[in-house]
Amino acid sequence: MPRNVPLLLCTLTLLAGCAGRPPVDTTQLLVGCAGAACPGIQRFAFDGAQGRLTERPLQTLPSANPSWLVLSADGSQLFATNENPPRGRDPAGQVSSFAIGAGAERSLTPLSQVATRGAEPTHASLSEDGRFLFVAHYGTRPTPGGSLAVIPVTAHGTLGAVAQQVRQSFSRRGSQRQGSSHMHAAVPVGGYLFVTDLGADKVYAYRYDGDEPKKPLQAARPGAFALPKGSGPRHLAFDRSGTRAYLSLELSNQIAILGRDEARLEQQGLVDLDPPGANAEGDRRLGAIHLSPDGRFLYVARRGVENQIVVYAVSPADGSLSEVQRHASGGEEPREFTFAPDGRFLLVANQKSDSVAVFSRDPQSGLLVEQVQGISTPAPSALRFVP
Repeated sequence: MPRNVPLLLCTLTLLAGCAGRPPVDTTQLLVGCAGAACPGIQRFAFDGAQGRLTERPLQTLPSANPSWLVLSADGSQLFATNENPPRGRDPAGQVSSFAIGAGAERSLTPLSQVATRGAEPTHASLSEDGRFLFVAHYGTRPTPGGSLAVIPVTAHGTLGAVAQQVRQSFSRRGSQRQGSSHMHAAVPVGGYLFVTDLGADKVYAYRYDGDEPKKPLQAARPGAFALPKGSGPRHLAFDRSGTRAYLSLELSNQIAILGRDEARLEQQGLVDLDPPGANAEGDRRLGAIHLSPDGRFLYVARRGVENQIVVYAVSPADGSLSEVQRHASGGEEPREFTFAPDGRFLLVANQKSDSVAVFSRDPQSGLLVEQVQGISTPAPSALRFVP
């Protein structure tokens, strides 16, 4: 036998063993969606070197309107809010849990599903110890309006029945989107839970105790932080220290810069998304708000007539914001976006144009450089990279 034959056979064996496996730089992206055409949770492969997604999903797991996705700290479990339509027949939404397989494929397997006892669950987060899932209900209809559900989670990711339901009494006549409580996001930090209420123009604070299984949340002191009337607080992004946060005000198109001391929030600044002299007419709404992985830049999605991502540099001294860039989102209705694990790409879920756009990003300047790719997927509303 020629000397090079064993080497050739060995090489062919190695190649065969690698066939079908994702490259080393490949990670998995989970996409949630909301709308009549939503197929469920989709799993794509993402080439981190080239910044490209597979054109078609590797897996589609049927799930009703999985509009928001939450990963466990170790990436072994996924939780999805199943958002019931505001005018649908179901009076309440649900939340589902899934196991994420080990290895390169990270395939999804259903674990459990429970009712959330609230209408339109639009946001969820895990407690810092991973023992409870907090679910915020927007609640379009004034009765019962918005609410917060606290749901126990086992170590294996199985969900229990709602342990605690929190509602805030509120009513305001003559306002289309602020006639009642509309809880939009629930964010845990430092032993507290902060809940934004778009209807009440408030951020509520609760003290968390995981050793109280029947009532893990208690009203903190002070119990609420009031914002300007008609501002409509939506999403809240804390920095790494947990002492400063950036709050998107959807109705007034502003960003509030907040300082935190335990349960107390204090406004330190207010930034207008509309530049001076701009025409502020038409549909202008904010979507997602996230800090870059290194915390040096803040990104905000603008929906409606703008359809853009606005980039701000964050002052390391006082957290103030300086505008860096306004960039088209690559589609319509940018509801959510996320950063690639190394921060070199930004992926945007454009819900109305049924697309996910991938942009290259300069981590040093924070600038979005160019659109690398756009893929078609029905009504994307949530994006999560699996670690």
